[in-house]
Amino acid sequence: MKILIQHGRVIDPASGRDETADVAIAAGRVLAIGKAPADFTPSRTIDARDCWVLPGLVDLAARLREPGHEHAHMLESEMAAAVAGGVTSLVCPPDTDPVLDEPGLVEMLKTRAERLHQARVLPQGALTRGLKGEVLTEMGQLTDAGCVAFGQADAPIVNTQVLQRALQYASTFGYAVWLRPLDPWLGGGVAASGPLAMRMGLSGVPAAAETIALHTLFELLRAAGGARGGGPRVHLCRLSSAAGVALVRGAKAEGLNVTADVSINSLHLTDLDIGYFDGAARVNPPLRQARDREALAAALADGTIDALVSDHTPVIADAKQLPFAEAEPGASGLELLLPLALKWGESAGGPGIATALARVTSTPAQVLGAALGTLQASCGQLVEGGVADICVLDPEAHWVVAPQALRSQGKHTPFAGLELKGQVRCTLAAGHLAHGG
Repeated sequence: MKILIQHGRVIDPASGRDETADVAIAAGRVLAIGKAPADFTPSRTIDARDCWVLPGLVDLAARLREPGHEHAHMLESEMAAAVAGGVTSLVCPPDTDPVLDEPGLVEMLKTRAERLHQARVLPQGALTRGLKGEVLTEMGQLTDAGCVAFGQADAPIVNTQVLQRALQYASTFGYAVWLRPLDPWLGGGVAASGPLAMRMGLSGVPAAAETIALHTLFELLRAAGGARGGGPRVHLCRLSSAAGVALVRGAKAEGLNVTADVSINSLHLTDLDIGYFDGAARVNPPLRQARDREALAAALADGTIDALVSDHTPVIADAKQLPFAEAEPGASGLELLLPLALKWGESAGGPGIATALARVTSTPAQVLGAALGTLQASCGQLVEGGVADICVLDPEAHWVVAPQALRSQGKHTPFAGLELKGQVRCTLAAGHLAHGG
């Protein structure tokens, strides 16, 4: 299908392009940016006047609840939510039911997702069988099935020797390990340690739960030769504390091969947003204090943190309508990632639009790196010859987050009622019009 996007402001953070131009698309690829070839006859034309034409978003943490919830058609609804938010590539964590620790499960997920012709699903395989932290999975077979990295989701590895072996094995074969830094003995609470948690009688998670895990991980990386430019590639998922940011900044300066992300929840909210035991604000990692939020924002701006993620976790109503400590953690975020990134970028002291867009497009694609295969050269970018993953955004559209209007089956978000600026008009995934038009 040939598509022509006309009169839009084309912004590509990776190349620095920012100009009013047409974009011609054919056979799923960007044929030309600027002026369409004379012999180009589109079968569909999209008028993007007063809109931004952006690379499709790359989300490094979005749960789709499949395998496990096929009966509820969760994959269909969450993929629809993704393209409605301009997300064209997403990494699915391995904590599905059953866990993504067998090649057949990974292949089934990819096949079902590809049939929908919407966002590209990049499965993350389980690092250990059943995420139990005991026996390593067959990473080679899982990679052949389509896994782009290996991790534990929110399940820590208690046995440090198992973690060491996992890092050594991954380093030998060039696999990336994605870990959420969390000490298993200190990380069992439901709110960030501090005055609010104490006053509300909620069990706390101290910042030390993150920093102790980081210290352990960095020591293992040094032992594996990471400080000399070798060793395994490790991605740190959903940093939450100022102390954790300081350690990651030091590790990068030392030369350790680490990258990191932060969720939209931790970037914009604090523990005060729990309000009167609001279950919608029950998320992992727990919301911390304002100083942590400020440190996370500064680190995302200067590149210490590489990517901003939705941490999309759809939770059914029954699992949220419980006392705060018993409510299932998680919030829907796929449809909010782009406007919340722009809100941060345009805020007082924010880094600006280009940096904000980069943190949800080109830099998360760089985290994935070679795992993208043939897509590596163009994922998260808008370039001639590249795959036509494109988001057309109306930057002046104001809208209020109404949970029931979300396409996701998870209707819970701590941003409910917030007025946001910027709404996706249409999304193209590999040249296919997946949303709007």
